[in-house]
Amino acid sequence: MIFGEVRSLSSAGLHPVLQDALTRALAARPQEKASGRYELQSDNIFMNVMEFTTQLPTEKRAELHEQYIDIQLLLTGEERIQFGVNGAARRCDEMHEEEDYQLCCEIADEQTVTLQPGMFVLFMPGEPHKPGCVVHEPDAIKKVVVKVRASLLTV
Repeated sequence: MIFGEVRSLSSAGLHPVLQDALTRALAARPQEKASGRYELQSDNIFMNVMEFTTQLPTEKRAELHEQYIDIQLLLTGEERIQFGVNGAARRCDEMHEEEDYQLCCEIADEQTVTLQPGMFVLFMPGEPHKPGCVVHEPDAIKKVVVKVRASLLTV
């Protein structure tokens, strides 16, 4: 997991592919887009713009991915994300290979991060995370999740 702010993106220490993906997403002006999927570089890099109301963590399940890196950037509102290290997911459903996600009921040694607008958090494949959790009370948020094919980092 990597945590940072877009205003200091150049000093965040991200792999060049990840920095480029986040820069592409910001250039696409996600704050002005309707909810949905937008391709930035075919199926290798795309973004999902979403708007929803945060929920209690007990009402949500954690997710993890195998093929894609998640860069979650908060645009409006306030959001808490619970997460764990690779291998911390417990009581998981089967992996949905085609959509690259697996849902889990538990994260061992769970940690939390709170996002304000302009902050991002990056999750590598295998790192369980439960986004969209309340901070104080349910809050309407808008965010963008930039999906980067993990194999791009090894090329």
